[in-house]
This record gives sequence, structure tokens and C-alpha cells, in this order.
Amino acid sequence: MSDFLLRLTKAAKDPERIKTGEPMKQHTTFRTGGPAAYFVSPSCTEELSAVIKLCRQEHMPYYILGNGSNLLISDKGYEGVIISMEEGFSQIQNEGTRIRAGAGALLSRIARQALASSLTGFEFAAGIPGTLGGAVVMNAGAYGGEMKQVLISARVLTGEGEVKAISGEELELGYRTSCIQREGYIVLSALLQLQQGDKSSIQARMEELAEKRKEKQPLEYPSAGSTFKRPEGWFAGKLIEDAGLKGFSVGGAQVSEKHCGFVINRGNATSSDIIELCRQVRDRVKDQFGVELEMEIKRLGEF
Repeated sequence: MSDFLLRLTKAAKDPERIKTGEPMKQHTTFRTGGPAAYFVSPSCTEELSAVIKLCRQEHMPYYILGNGSNLLISDKGYEGVIISMEEGFSQIQNEGTRIRAGAGALLSRIARQALASSLTGFEFAAGIPGTLGGAVVMNAGAYGGEMKQVLISARVLTGEGEVKAISGEELELGYRTSCIQREGYIVLSALLQLQQGDKSSIQARMEELAEKRKEKQPLEYPSAGSTFKRPEGWFAGKLIEDAGLKGFSVGGAQVSEKHCGFVINRGNATSSDIIELCRQVRDRVKDQFGVELEMEIKRLGEF
């Protein structure tokens, strides 16, 4: 066992929380990606802080992982530490009309708990395939709703290892952005303000949005959701379709025929297929319309 692995095991306090050579295709919604050198699932803030401190001391790269729903990992894998928040930071609890949840809690689970408590305001997030931490970082939204509308505050871990609460206003939430990336914060949990509502109406709204997603999005295939950010004054999917790229494929990766804003894994795609397809799509759209598409999906590893 390497010296780093021994120290990582000590920081995480449990050898069972650490894996080596973990296939990342098992942890991303694209279902692609090579192995992570180290994969650790801290159970609390103290362990998380200790793992990050070790990585920084050893100049070992690390990445905070939620549900892997907005992420493309290189086929070569990741020569660093993947820190998964799903296991140790997934608690959800009610506080009257508020819900406090950990960064690793799935948005779908939070929405179901809100429904069970007859709380409205979070229906928009029920079908977003991500965790609360990622949703706060990116101000996730859908169908007219966004995190900015319900977020009271977030608890974060700073680069200095300090835990602090930041109000929704201080987070500077905008379209797919917040101050968290700029400041190097890690979301630990968040407090959401919902409203008392009618349970049957909440259920009906969730079912309505689920049906819309099923009708318009390629949910039957692995993907990372919307592949490109919305260019100002345009819609990425419309530009891609108008460029004649509906169904366009590279290897096992394809522009969805149901919604051109989605790149899907037809079953045997590699991350290289996906990144090459996206490159060609960007070039074609730029050539035809003069619009520069920007990928919404984060890339990790060597491409």
C-alpha cells in the first residue's frame, strides 16, 4: 500500500470508504469514463476536510462528486481523488415549511419528501438527475423554476477548512452560475424555503412535468442532460437541429433525435466519442450561424 493511500485511509477513518481504480462509468449519468486512482466517500464534514487537507498537502488533484449528472470523465480516468458526497451527505429533514438537506441528497428525493409533507415550490426539480450540492453550485432550474427561488442559505467548506453559512443573496446565483466556483467553496448542505400546499395538486404538477420530460427528453439513454449552455438570444437545441445535426453520431455518441440539445450514449459510446461529437457540433453551428456554443458539461481528466 502506498504512503498516500495509507494517509488517505487515516483521513477517511475507514478503509471501506476508499476504493482504488474505481470505474467512473459507474458514477456518471453518461456511463462513460475510465478509472479513478482513488475514490473516497467521507461520512462527515470532519473526514471531508481531512481528505481535502491531505490532497492539498500532497498536491494531489481532487474532485467533489455528486450524482455525476453534469460530468464527462476521460476514458483514461482521473489521476487523483474523487470525493463522493452521496453516501455521507444525503440526509434530508423538515423544519416546518423548510427543508434542510445534505449536498449529496438527490433532488428527486427532496422533491418526494416535500410532496409527502405537502410542501410546494420544489416540483420543478423533481426530474433533475442531480444532487443538491451541484444544484446550488449551478443554480439548477427547469420549467420556470430555479434554486434561486427557494434557497435560503447554504453551508459550505472554505478553502481554509472553515465551515460557514452563506445566504442565497451572497451566493450570487445566476444562469448556471454562483460564487461557489470562484471562491473555491464546497457545498455541505442547504436550507430551502417552501410553502404549504395541496398534496394532490403538488402530485399532479410533478406528474405533469415528468410527462413533459418523458415526451421531450431522451430519458431512455444515458446522457448528462442539456449538453450546451443556452446562448444569449438563441436556443442551443434549435441551432443544432437547424444545422442539420439531428441524429448525427460519432461512434456510440449521438445528437438525440428527440431533443437536439442532448447528446446521448447509444450504448457503447466512449468519452472520446462524446467530446469529438461536441467539437463537430460546435464547429458546424459556428460556421452556419456564427454562434459559439459553450459546453455546459464539466470535463475531468485528460482529453
